Amino acid sequence: MGSVKDLVVLEEPGKNKTGRAQFVFSDRYSVFDWGEMPDHIQAKGAAICITAAFFFEELEEKGIKTHYLGLVEGGEVKRLSELNLPQSRMEIRLLRVLKPGIRGNIYDYSIYREERVNFLIPLEIIYRNSLPEGSSVFKRLKGGSLRLEDFGLSGMPYPGQILEKPFLDVSTKLEASDRYLSWESAKEIAGLSEAEVEEIKRITLLIKELITKEARRIGLVNEDGKVEFGFDEDRNLILVDAVGTLDECRFTYDGIPVSKEIARIFYRKTSWYEEVEEAKKKDKVEWKELVENKPPSLPPVLKESISMLYKACCNEITRRIWFEEVPAVREILEEIREVLIR
Repeated sequence: MGSVKDLVVLEEPGKNKTGRAQFVFSDRYSVFDWGEMPDHIQAKGAAICITAAFFFEELEEKGIKTHYLGLVEGGEVKRLSELNLPQSRMEIRLLRVLKPGIRGNIYDYSIYREERVNFLIPLEIIYRNSLPEGSSVFKRLKGGSLRLEDFGLSGMPYPGQILEKPFLDVSTKLEASDRYLSWESAKEIAGLSEAEVEEIKRITLLIKELITKEARRIGLVNEDGKVEFGFDEDRNLILVDAVGTLDECRFTYDGIPVSKEIARIFYRKTSWYEEVEEAKKKDKVEWKELVENKPPSLPPVLKESISMLYKACCNEITRRIWFEEVPAVREILEEIREVLIR
């Protein structure tokens, strides 16, 4: 299905009927829209799967509809409380993915004005509690695609600035590279009503509050995160993909990133990253063809530390020891700090 998880289809979705499938969360990871990177992060898939299931089950208790059905163990679909061991396979209700057409370098979203039910909404919603170093917001403000008044700011923000009110951003989901949109453009391309846009914003803020609360409990700051939605057979909004994980959110601990942002920090110092940035400026669709070099591997110490971090966060967020002999999150992050500042 993608660079970090696979999709096993059990029952194809129809025009008016959801299907059934399983996500298989892998140990692969992706940064900068590149796709699969050269390293695998041991146990990452199971840690992400368990953490996402935890948040789905918490959100369902709050009345939020999701595509989550349970985790698969021994051929059975189970709730988290029924599992004996950590699993990396999640069963879900499957929606259709309606890909926009391409005319030259322009994406055509007219299909979303024709179809009404049972599909993935082609948007990613990003909530921002603050503006950590590395946030795309700084580049967009300098480039003029974002305005200070959008954030209620009177002056240029600084890395680490906490926002008085959470900011909800929106980007494309099914294009070669994510592209940020105004809410009016997002509404137009996805064929949404004003009421549906407001409901997406309302649910996203509820999700943000839950993740922020659970992160704070284990000493983490929830800087930002992404959420995805779809429509079921009756055009009810349902939460899809995964939420609350180290891949979907940017957490920090005492200023140290607790997410795949750690890998991004390493790669931003490489010539490969410079090539990627230059290629994206030249061609927003086929930019990968312009990058001659492959990304280098992570240093072994950093790769091991990231693996331990995924496992530790899973243990602490879910309040259950799924992974034995894993240090506390704070201990792992002190080691990572030393590696990154060398």
